[in-house]
Amino acid sequence: MTVEAGAITGDLELITRPTADGDSIEALVRYAGAHDLYTISGSPVPNANTHEDRHQWILEKLTKPGRVERMGERPVDLTSY
Repeated sequence: MTVEAGAITGDLELITRPTADGDSIEALVRYAGAHDLYTISGSPVPNANTHEDRHQWILEKLTKPGRVERMGERPVDLTSY
């Protein structure tokens, strides 16, 4: 789930970068090869351990299917750490 466009699917690229204060990691996605970036809901997330560790956590969270409800699968975001 993104802030700007809601749920997006397909071949996506994950971009993570430290916030200006360095205390958090900003998480963004874009369609593969595109320039437009979309903020993932729940971003930024607190920085924990190394940037690489947090990037991997975000990637795993986003690639794990959402909870299935009556109307289908719920979109995934970063609101729960």
